[in-house]
Amino acid sequence: MPPQPPQPKPNPTKFHFFYGHRRPSQNRPTVRGGLFSNRQTLQPKPKPKPNPNPNPFNIKNWDPHFLSHPSPSSPAPSPSPSSLRLSPLARFILDAFRRNRNKWCPSVAAELAKLRRVPPTLVAEVLNHQSNPALASAFFHWAARQRGYAHNFASYNALAYCLNRHRQFRAADHIPELMESHGKPPSEKQFEILIRMHSDAKRGLRVYHVYDKMRNKFGVRPRVFLYNRIMDALVRTGHLDLALSVYDDFRADGLVEERVTFMVLVKGLCKGGRIEEMLEVLGRMRERLCRPDVFAYTALVRILVPEGNFDACLRVWQEMKRDGVEPDVKAYATMIVGLAEGGRVRQGYELFKEMKSKGCLVDRMIYGSLVEAFVAAGEVGLAFDLLKDLVSSGYRADLGIYNSLIRGLCDSKRVHKAYKLFQVSVREGLEPDFSTVKPLLLAYAEANRMDEFCKLLEQMQKLGFPVIADLSKFFSLLVEKKGPAMALEVFTLLKEKGHVSVEIYNILMDSLHKIGEVKKALSLFDEMKDLSLEPDSLTYSIAILCLVGLGEIQQACTCHNRIIEMSCFPSVAAYRCLAKGLCEIGEIDEAMMLVRDCLGNVSDGPMEFKYSLTIIHACKSNDAEKVIDVLNEMLEQGCSLDSVVYSAIISGMCKHGTIEEARKVFSNLRERNFLTESETIVYDELLIDHMKKKTADLVLSSLKFFGLESKLKAKGCKLLPS
Repeated sequence: MPPQPPQPKPNPTKFHFFYGHRRPSQNRPTVRGGLFSNRQTLQPKPKPKPNPNPNPFNIKNWDPHFLSHPSPSSPAPSPSPSSLRLSPLARFILDAFRRNRNKWCPSVAAELAKLRRVPPTLVAEVLNHQSNPALASAFFHWAARQRGYAHNFASYNALAYCLNRHRQFRAADHIPELMESHGKPPSEKQFEILIRMHSDAKRGLRVYHVYDKMRNKFGVRPRVFLYNRIMDALVRTGHLDLALSVYDDFRADGLVEERVTFMVLVKGLCKGGRIEEMLEVLGRMRERLCRPDVFAYTALVRILVPEGNFDACLRVWQEMKRDGVEPDVKAYATMIVGLAEGGRVRQGYELFKEMKSKGCLVDRMIYGSLVEAFVAAGEVGLAFDLLKDLVSSGYRADLGIYNSLIRGLCDSKRVHKAYKLFQVSVREGLEPDFSTVKPLLLAYAEANRMDEFCKLLEQMQKLGFPVIADLSKFFSLLVEKKGPAMALEVFTLLKEKGHVSVEIYNILMDSLHKIGEVKKALSLFDEMKDLSLEPDSLTYSIAILCLVGLGEIQQACTCHNRIIEMSCFPSVAAYRCLAKGLCEIGEIDEAMMLVRDCLGNVSDGPMEFKYSLTIIHACKSNDAEKVIDVLNEMLEQGCSLDSVVYSAIISGMCKHGTIEEARKVFSNLRERNFLTESETIVYDELLIDHMKKKTADLVLSSLKFFGLESKLKAKGCKLLPS
C-alpha cells in the first residue's frame, strides 16, 4: 500500500477582541459594553460571601430618595429595571427633578436649559416615568415653550396616562381642549384612551362625559368598536338609559351593529329587568345578523338567575329552544341550580331529567342543589332517589348532601334513619361537623331521649368534636326554637354528666332575663360559683341587668367592679341599665361618671349618653333655652328622654347653673307632656337634694382648705361625717 501523503495542518483559529457595543445582526444579539473575546470563556466573578457581622442600621445614613450622597459603609443602591430602560437624557431630566425634591423651580429650569433641545419623544419618555402629576404638567408646558417645538400625539397621550395614573382624571379629560388650543385637533385615538381609562376604573358617568364632548363638541364620530366599549362601560356601571341613548346615536350615524353590540344591549336589558325590550333586540339580532348561540343564551341566564327573575329565565330558555340552539352542560347547570335555590325545584327537576335523557354529564353540584331543595320542600323521598342516582352514576355524596338528608329525616320524625345515615358518613370518612349532628341533637332533646343524646355526645367526643363549644351552639339554637324552659330541662340532665361551661350558663341566663325570669337567671349565676366556674365579663353584665331589675343596685355595682378588675368592660346594655338604676336612687354623680366611662370604653355608645354630656356642656351657659334646644335635637334624632337625660340636666344645672333655670327646663317638658305631674315633683326634689349636696361638698372643701375642719368636729357640726 503506497504511503499516504501528509495531511495539511488546519489553520489556527484567529482570535479577536471585541470592545464596547457590537453591531446587532440576525444571528448575533445586541451586546452593550464590556470586553468580549473568542480566546477563552470569561469566568464570572464568585459571589461574595454574606458578612456574618453586618453593620448596624443608622438612620442618619439612610437616603430615601437615593441622592448623590450615599453612606460610605453601605453600597450604592442598584438601579431599578425601569430606570435601566431609560435613555441617558431622560435619566438626566429625572435626576434633575429628584435633586430638587420633585418640585418645579428655577433651578430645574436651569438644569434643563443645559440641553440643546428636548424633542417630543423625550417628553413622552419622561412623563411615562414621572410620579408627580404637578411636576409632569409643569415640565409638559415648559417643553411647549421651546422655540420651534410642537407636541405630538405621543406626548399628549403620555400626559393623559400620567394624570390618570395618579387619579387626576378630571385634568386628563381637558387634554383634548389643550390639544385644540395648540392647533392640533384631537383624533378618535385620544378620546379612546380617555374612555378606556374611565371604563377600566368603572367611572361610567365620566365615560359618557368624554363621549358627549367627543361627539358634540369636537365632532368626532366613534367607530363601532368604540361605541361598543362606551355602551358596555355604561351598562356595567348601571347606567342603562345612557347606554340606550348612545345606541340611538349609533343608529343615527348609520353604523351597522355587530354581535358585540347586540349582546351588550341584551345583557344590560336583562340586568335591568326589561325583558320585552330584550326580546325585541334579540329579534333584531336574528333579522340583521345571526341567531344567538348557546354561549349568549347561557350568559343571559347567568345574569337573570342572581336577580331572581326566574320567569324571565324560562322565557329565555324558550327562545333558545325556538332558535334550535341545544343547551350545553353549563346552561343546564346554571338553570337547574338557579331554579332549585329559587324555590322552583319541580321545574329544575324536569330540566334535570331532560338533561339525563340527552346523555349530558351531570355535575355533583346539581345533585346537591336539588337534594337540598327537595329537603326544604319536605319531599325527602325524592331527595333519596337523587342520592341513589348519584351513587349509581359513579359519584360519591359529599358532606353537604348528607347534612341535608339528615336534616330532612329529623324534620319528618325519622330520627333512627337519620342516625344510620350519620354513621354512613362517618364510615365513608367525610369528617362530619356540628351541622351534621345538630338536627339529631335537636330531635333527641325534643323527644326527651336523653340516653341517646348522651351516647351521641360520647361518639362526637371520640370523633374529635369540640363537644363543649358545639353544646354552646346547640343551646343557642334550642333557646331560639323551643325557648329557655326546654333548654333548662336538657341542661339539668347534662350537668350530671359534667357537660357544663360558662358559655352555656351565659346563654341560659340571657334567655331567662329576656322572658322576665330574673330570679332563675340569678340562681344560675349563684350555681356557677358553687361549681367553681369563673364567670366572665358577659356573665357579670347579664347579672347587672338582673340585679338592677330587682332593685339591688349595690350588688350590681359590685358586679361592675369585678368586670373592671378583670380588665374588661361591661356590655352597652349593662352600662345603660346600671346608669338608669343609679339615677333612680339619686346617685347622679356616680351615674354621670358611668356615662363617661361607657363613652370612653365602648366604640359605639348610646346616643342618650352622648347627648347627656352635651346637655351638661349646655348648662355652663346657665340658659334653659340652650338646654331645651339640645333636647329638641335629641327628639329629632329619634332618641328618647329617660332618667339619665333628666339626671344630666340636674347635674349640669347644679354644677354650672341655678335651680331656677333647671325648673324652667322641667316646666317646658311638663307642658309638652314628656313628664307627668308626679314625675316633675320627683325630679324637683332630686334637684333640691342634689343642690344641697353640692353646696355641702363645696362648704366642706373650703373648710378643709382653710384648716377649720377640726374646730367644726369639736362643735359637732352636721356638715361633717361622723
